[in-house]
Amino acid sequence: MSVQAVLLPVFVQVALTFALLFWLGPARFRAVRSGTVGEEATLDDGAWPREARQAGNAFRNQFELPVLFYAITAFALITRKADLLFVVLAWVFVLSRIVHALIHVTSNEIRLRFPAYLVGAIVLLVMWVLFALAIIFAPILP
Repeated sequence: MSVQAVLLPVFVQVALTFALLFWLGPARFRAVRSGTVGEEATLDDGAWPREARQAGNAFRNQFELPVLFYAITAFALITRKADLLFVVLAWVFVLSRIVHALIHVTSNEIRLRFPAYLVGAIVLLVMWVLFALAIIFAPILP
């Protein structure tokens, strides 16, 4: 696969992270400006109003599973193990993250959010298992 094809899902994931940051900033700014929150919010995320907490949680979540996604993408590029299946799985992972984030900052309905998270986690696990097998059996397989 081309470097562009492999990295495009990464670029979209990074864009999602920045989009959530730009959603979080105004939400927190509105809370501070309206007086809804004070200095206690610097030490306690629970002090923020619901909208700001949801955005903050969605943003923070982009530094959990996606870190493993960034790592596997880099390793797959370096070792030249990023094939079509890898790119398809990468897109499924990123789409699951987008859905998860959208649910997180809107309804925050756990019955919808958890399946989106689970899809991403399982896809990422599959990516890592396939990558590990490809590396372990590289001398054996053509």
